[in-house]
Amino acid sequence: MLTSKQRAFLRGLANPLETILTLGKGGLSPEIYAQADSALEKRELIKGRVLVETCPVSSREAADAIAAAVHAEVVQVIGSRFVLYRKNQKEPKIVLPKAAKK
Repeated sequence: MLTSKQRAFLRGLANPLETILTLGKGGLSPEIYAQADSALEKRELIKGRVLVETCPVSSREAADAIAAAVHAEVVQVIGSRFVLYRKNQKEPKIVLPKAAKK
């Protein structure tokens, strides 16, 4: 679970990223899940987009479904775009700020 500070940090990193995952009229398919899984393995942070005119699911639904399928976290959903994060257990590239102790 990401803290708000970690989420803000990841949003800042995701801002300049290119969108690499696009959902269209095919909606959520096994190919989309496989593409998201392999991209997260390599990059840890990816940006996706839902083509609102043709896609049968909303961007929030798509982000939640993909995150659940590939064991990732939804960082943010704005309009038709979303950002997902999953830490690479073998070779982490992104170092998150520490969570505050309670």
